[in-house]
Amino acid sequence: MLITFVGLPGSGKSTVGRHLARRLKYPFLDSDAVIEDQLGCAIKEYFEREGEGRFRDHEESVIDELTQTALGILATGGGAVLREVNRRRLRERSYVVYLHSLPDELFKRVRHDVNRPLLQVADPLGRLRELHAARDPFYRETAHLVIETGRPSVSALVNTILVQLGPFGLERAGNNN
Repeated sequence: MLITFVGLPGSGKSTVGRHLARRLKYPFLDSDAVIEDQLGCAIKEYFEREGEGRFRDHEESVIDELTQTALGILATGGGAVLREVNRRRLRERSYVVYLHSLPDELFKRVRHDVNRPLLQVADPLGRLRELHAARDPFYRETAHLVIETGRPSVSALVNTILVQLGPFGLERAGNNN
């Protein structure tokens, strides 16, 4: 079974995904890390040099490749859901968990992170609010499960996800492949 995390930048997809992978003894995959390995440079650098459209083309190819994995935890980039083909592949080929965070919470987590290209603007909080308004419907359309991140610790979020999946949920999630 493949469990995929979607959500805005800073929502905890990679962090929660790694912890869940350890708990389930599943391999952990990060689409952004795979993209950077294939490109040979940071996503921020590629974004600046080639533009968002070229990046999204590459991301689509990587999402296609990674969602054909039979077992693992996959953290996606925040914009992976922008393309309908990615939303469809994610939903049909994996069990998708949307880590929903409010923009104000996210801003506290990412305000000093210079490696998030879409947030390198004069008003990053305003940008997070715009991203949330634009992407939240796509995340919800793609997700099988929505988890409110709020203030819980990473281990509490992992426990919540495991409870939601439970033995029957894990079985259902496995049937989505």
